[in-house]
Amino acid sequence: MPIGERRTRRAGGTRRLEVLDAVMDVLGERGYEGTRFADISGASGVAVSTLQNYFGSREDMLIEAMRRSVDREVAALEAVAAARSDPWPRLLALVDRSLANTEGTLRTLIEFWRTGIRDEEVREYSAELQVRYREPFLRAMEEGREAGTFTPEHTPVEIADFLMAALAGVMIPRVLHHETPTAEGFRSVLVSQLRGALGTRG
Repeated sequence: MPIGERRTRRAGGTRRLEVLDAVMDVLGERGYEGTRFADISGASGVAVSTLQNYFGSREDMLIEAMRRSVDREVAALEAVAAARSDPWPRLLALVDRSLANTEGTLRTLIEFWRTGIRDEEVREYSAELQVRYREPFLRAMEEGREAGTFTPEHTPVEIADFLMAALAGVMIPRVLHHETPTAEGFRSVLVSQLRGALGTRG
């Protein structure tokens, strides 16, 4: 059984998925510790007893919603990558898609990571997701190197790891509403670093 499936019940169908979307909204506002069945009931119009039938426990409901949010983001990146054949424009589009996440999505991602510190199953699942999230970026770098478009001094894996760390790190000041880094400034420096690391003028 795949990691995470142990937490998923099947009751509720389409309505259940709509509730998970409401959970993600509330989770982004109230955080993992502050989100209760009563909050989700108020946001979704679904009775607490029905929520318990859908998900079992509050923890399973929240973790499943976080998984759904991250899965959705991975799917969005894969769609961006599939729409572009040239490695450099594809990388730029992937970076821009990551930087364009809403604050609610960023809050949910941060809550997902925080939960993984305490929950072994979530931590293992987050490791799987990191590989999936990185894969479109890594594939573009590898294809560019094979085609001679990129002449990197580091391996694609090392450059992709740097890029993932930068994209994850910028989420924190954004969620905290810090004045810096600015979106334009951060993107400009990040693209310059990528261009240099990959050995391309773009």
